[in-house]
Amino acid sequence: MNKITKFLFSFLVIWIVFSPTNAQTKLANIFNSHMVLQRNTEVHIWGKDAPNTTIELEASWGKQAKTKTNSKGVWKTTIKTTNAGGPYTLKVNGSQNIVLEDILLGEVWLCGGQSNMAMKLEGNIGQHIEGSNSAILKSTNSQLRFFTVKKAVSETPLDECEGTWEVSNPKSAAKFSAVGYFFGKMIQESLGVPVGLISSNVGATPAEAWTSKEILDSEFPNFKSDAPKKSENRTPSVLFNGMINPLIPFTIKGSIWYQGEGNRWNPEQYSRLFPAMIKNWRAKWKQGNFPFYFVQLAPFGNNIEGWVGIQQAQLKTMLTVPKTGMAVINDIGYKTRIHPPKKREVGERLALWALKKDYNIEGIVHSGPIFKSMKIEESKALISFNEAPLGITSLGKELANFEIAGTDGVYHTANAKIVEKGKTLQVWSNKVTKPKNVRYGWTSYIEASLFNTAGLPASAFCTESWENIFKK
Repeated sequence: MNKITKFLFSFLVIWIVFSPTNAQTKLANIFNSHMVLQRNTEVHIWGKDAPNTTIELEASWGKQAKTKTNSKGVWKTTIKTTNAGGPYTLKVNGSQNIVLEDILLGEVWLCGGQSNMAMKLEGNIGQHIEGSNSAILKSTNSQLRFFTVKKAVSETPLDECEGTWEVSNPKSAAKFSAVGYFFGKMIQESLGVPVGLISSNVGATPAEAWTSKEILDSEFPNFKSDAPKKSENRTPSVLFNGMINPLIPFTIKGSIWYQGEGNRWNPEQYSRLFPAMIKNWRAKWKQGNFPFYFVQLAPFGNNIEGWVGIQQAQLKTMLTVPKTGMAVINDIGYKTRIHPPKKREVGERLALWALKKDYNIEGIVHSGPIFKSMKIEESKALISFNEAPLGITSLGKELANFEIAGTDGVYHTANAKIVEKGKTLQVWSNKVTKPKNVRYGWTSYIEASLFNTAGLPASAFCTESWENIFKK
């Protein structure tokens, strides 16, 4: 073969490979058969094709959409969805034709965080999930679907993630987030509509890894991560880039979150960083203040530094950031296990928030007692609570883990008694004649003793100012 022939052959190969007629119509990886799309809205759909190619979408629920790729071959559009239902098909026609099947319209929730959210329904090596076998055996449900984002760490924002939608059955449920599964199961069974869950989480990660660089640069110009750099997972923004950005703007109802252990070295910073992360996600999704419900850290260890501070940062976030909610799990912690095995309670308590606040289910209590106010009568402090419509109770346990301080600021172990027919908690100590502040659960491990009549535990609290709390 002479030089001219070789040149012509090479040119022909290049022309064939890059010819517009060789272009492929592609959807972003988050879109595939068996997926759930958010009902009764306009959902975003996007992909790639040859530049300046017309893309037509036709859904069997009776809606269509049309757009064109830009000069880089990227296309984005929205298509209307209707009431919950399915299964449906979605046809995407461009340079090629794609047909997605077995699509449901329902409720879509994002499940994020670190190892306690990542922990699978089957458990971890050497760590069990309470009731996992029974839950897995009963997990077959065509109305519940899962998408697990494969771990991806990136210094720059990625456009794609790896994963596939799966229908709930023993095989798929066993490998899915236990907290996510129990959350989705309760939502699906309570509403009777399809539920899709997107799981994007990595163990041993701090919130800054899940926050975009723009927010860290603008709101934390002198940001310093105090988390030990044992792995690339802790680098600021790398998990947002690799595992959140590729999902945006997939239309969701809201997000649930279980994280905080990875930031225990700096609770004060977390009290600002966590709200900033929520703000960041909401701004990126452009869906307004979508619901964001999270789990307060469970009791663990032996007076671990920063643990109570993170719990207080989470409490402050719930009280100050719109449309957030906190599942308190002070009653299910293990002193020797950072991964509590009672994941059903965690998922269901998150679901209570959504069912009450987003789906307007009446007659349920969605939160444990939250400190409201304190007044002093002689040598005793009287504490009242929100989220205790029928009062507070110890569920037959001895009230414990209370402390009281006078003007000297020194806390002493305190007695406690429920008075006024369950409306008020009375706290006192013979060592404090002029009480000034009270706190409850002020160590990393406690056995909860304060609940509302729905059996939901009270959050740890302190009557001091937030400024003083985060100085300690």
